[in-house]
Amino acid sequence: MGSAPTALTLAPELPFKYVGGDPALDLVNTVDWTRHGPADDRLTSYERLTRWAEGAELITSRLGDALRERAGVRVREEARALRQALDLRWTLRQIFVAVAHEAAAPATAVEELNAEVSEAMARLQLIRDRASPNGVLRWSWAGAGDHLESVLWPVARSAAQLLVSDEVGQIRECGAADCGWQYVDRSRNGLRRWCQMEVCGTREKSRRRARRAREVGDG
Repeated sequence: MGSAPTALTLAPELPFKYVGGDPALDLVNTVDWTRHGPADDRLTSYERLTRWAEGAELITSRLGDALRERAGVRVREEARALRQALDLRWTLRQIFVAVAHEAAAPATAVEELNAEVSEAMARLQLIRDRASPNGVLRWSWAGAGDHLESVLWPVARSAAQLLVSDEVGQIRECGAADCGWQYVDRSRNGLRRWCQMEVCGTREKSRRRARRAREVGDG
């Protein structure tokens, strides 16, 4: 998988936001994609990665605890899993940007995502739901607690499902400068412009007002 660009700044104190409408997009949105490069990266450790996955409801807190415990004694595996997450984020970023701008996704990025999807789908299985009295079947990930990279399996699956869904044409990129966050536009009129109206939308409106004020002053 192609290596992701190094983030300009790290921001382990910033909270994760789940505004993309899909876990794959929310992974992309764990860093700001500025014109100078990625900045304010929230994925600064494997522990943070598992916390993000819990917030995205991809793993349970119980599984998160198990993975963090395993990571504590498998340092190399931990570093490799985090690197894989950052590389997957970059792969998805390239694909979703192309889709949002109605361009062809880079072939290498598609190949890299296919490799992740193949690994993930090989782990998908049906099991009986123990909480169900009549043995209803549900999806599960085989060996999830034994593999630190298992937090990425549902991300890869979700990305693939989104890219072949009817919503692929609704993937957008935030209209604010130096944001780059992406989302599925499920607004009624299909005219959503911002990842978060109260953040990027408000900031951009303030910038426009300031620019108009300067123009009036110069005039």
